[in-house]
Amino acid sequence: MTETALEVTLPNVGPGPDSLALADLTDPIAPADPTTAEAAAPAYEAIVLLLHRDHHAGQCRRQVRAVADRYDEFRDRGCAVVSVVPEPRERVREWQERYDLPYPICADPNAILGDAFDQPVRLGALGRHFDLVGRMPAAIVLDVRDADADELAVAAADRGRTIFDRPEIDALLAHAGRQS
Repeated sequence: MTETALEVTLPNVGPGPDSLALADLTDPIAPADPTTAEAAAPAYEAIVLLLHRDHHAGQCRRQVRAVADRYDEFRDRGCAVVSVVPEPRERVREWQERYDLPYPICADPNAILGDAFDQPVRLGALGRHFDLVGRMPAAIVLDVRDADADELAVAAADRGRTIFDRPEIDALLAHAGRQS
């Protein structure tokens, strides 16, 4: 793969652009009032990247709803949230239609970002072929302030060892808050 994880463009069925790359969330924006800020700055200071297991995974569905319920707290910390499901766009759209998430939810049928961010997969080739039995959840907090042309600094990572192993929302908020 010649593009970096930052440049990978995925179909987004949630709020935001139809196709989304993490780099889009790091682009500097000009200050609304140049008298209060000297230069352009990123819109976000951190990104919480939720790497889900599969379209059918109940724990992942609960997680997106729990994050949605507290999304204002992430925004208040200058944090963007992006969910990534290793499924085709049509299946991921079902989540958005059902849960009306206030943040981007992207389809990644080839698990490109999961692989780029070392999302755990059990059971070898079988687990890679059937995400529901092999892929484990992961939550990655990226520091946008230290973004360079090729990658974002990983400020915190929680890579599940079981289907139930995922961080509490308070822990994600605490990691996001440390970046702001």
